[in-house]
Amino acid sequence: MSDMTQTAPPRGGFKSKLPLIAVATAAVVGYFTLGDYLSFQTLADNREALIGFRDNNYALTAGLFILAYALIVAFSLPGATIATLTGGFLFATFPGALFNITGATIGAIAIFQAARMGFGDKLGARLENSQGMVKKIKDGLDENQWSMLFLLRLVPAVPFFMANLIPSFLEVPLHRFAISTFVGIIPGAVVYTSVGAGLGEVFARGETPNLGIIFEPHVILPILGLCVLAALPILIKAVRGKKGL
Repeated sequence: MSDMTQTAPPRGGFKSKLPLIAVATAAVVGYFTLGDYLSFQTLADNREALIGFRDNNYALTAGLFILAYALIVAFSLPGATIATLTGGFLFATFPGALFNITGATIGAIAIFQAARMGFGDKLGARLENSQGMVKKIKDGLDENQWSMLFLLRLVPAVPFFMANLIPSFLEVPLHRFAISTFVGIIPGAVVYTSVGAGLGEVFARGETPNLGIIFEPHVILPILGLCVLAALPILIKAVRGKKGL
């Protein structure tokens, strides 16, 4: 009889937090040790060797590049922008952009899952049981998940690692997170990959690439237009709610 009344052991614990601890540890160590290596100067110094290795081992180079990009994102290491430029430099705008997007999405899924295993479910439950403004915010996100997920990816001001963590705390399904990540980062990835594709001329002139290009009107305005489209369902729902429809 006593066996029937026993409660199941609580889920989680220290073991469930190990992936997130590993990510946080790698992020701190990488910040202090890899900053000088994952840099534009390193790419410039090793460009001939990289091109030679790519020419002799194209498929292997592509696979290793995607893996390296995924690890950079998964462990929040410095150098994601340099990695994106490298993708363009080695593989041109296409398929370089595809390789960049694939690596970034795989890495984002990894940190999303690590955060969810660590404490995402518990935090989501706390938000669900909360009251007042916090509850309203979570309900709004629940009703407009697709729109909010795309906005997190499209708005340049949102740090990439934050866009990976926030959905894990709000019980967003994995497939929605993966799809919105892959599709939502396409505009920015294509822009920076195209910059990387032109690095040969930049190296020849002894200059550095213009990473502020994404904020130029002909680039940022179309991206802001996509942001408006992503936010449109939220605005429509809010207007209908005020009208009592």
